[in-house]
Amino acid sequence: MVDSPSSDSPTLDIPADLVLPEAGTGPGIVLFQEIFGVTDYIRSRARDLADLGYAVLVPHFYAHLGDPVVTEDEGGLPRAMALLEEFDWPRGVRDGVGALEALRAHPAVTGGVGLVGFCFGGGLAFNVAAEAELKPDALVSYYGSALPTLLGIAAQVTSPSLHHFGDSDSYISLDTVREIEDAVTENNEDVTFVVYPGADHAFDNPSPTFHHAAASEAAWDETTAWLRENLPV
Repeated sequence: MVDSPSSDSPTLDIPADLVLPEAGTGPGIVLFQEIFGVTDYIRSRARDLADLGYAVLVPHFYAHLGDPVVTEDEGGLPRAMALLEEFDWPRGVRDGVGALEALRAHPAVTGGVGLVGFCFGGGLAFNVAAEAELKPDALVSYYGSALPTLLGIAAQVTSPSLHHFGDSDSYISLDTVREIEDAVTENNEDVTFVVYPGADHAFDNPSPTFHHAAASEAAWDETTAWLRENLPV
């Protein structure tokens, strides 16, 4: 079931999809898109989280750019990287904070509200967790691509956090992954940091270009177990 909470949430000024669990209510999760936009993959993960009992809000962070969705047949990674160059990051952080506040106020949400982000969205969710006045109750970041540039605000991320990285990431070296681990755990004891052998960047994405089946399955199992503990339904 998909709805838009915008009319009830004046702080949210971009389009967003609300995917509800079968019960109609539950704890909330703001799901942050990849660099490719709100793709079928992101929508499927929203449904997966709703099946776990969460009310999932999927903001369209590229709305200010015309809300494009990039596929391998429509420009692929070069087109997505070009969109990233156009993206207004500070505005995206504000939109993310607004989405967190909007979901927290939505009548379908009973319980806490967490953030889950993939790649571009993993870094954006991390930045939102740092900037939000009322911190999210949980943060899950899959190979947050902006994290190497955000380590200076790591101390502001005080929520329980789960980070996933591959040890063969083509964009974030293993040495940098370890620097990220040191930074996010230095001032927060409630951090789980998992590195998956043989996994490249975007290993959860089902596209054959990126997918690492073993890492994807293990990370999703870790995510669902971690959410049950830190954002219980």
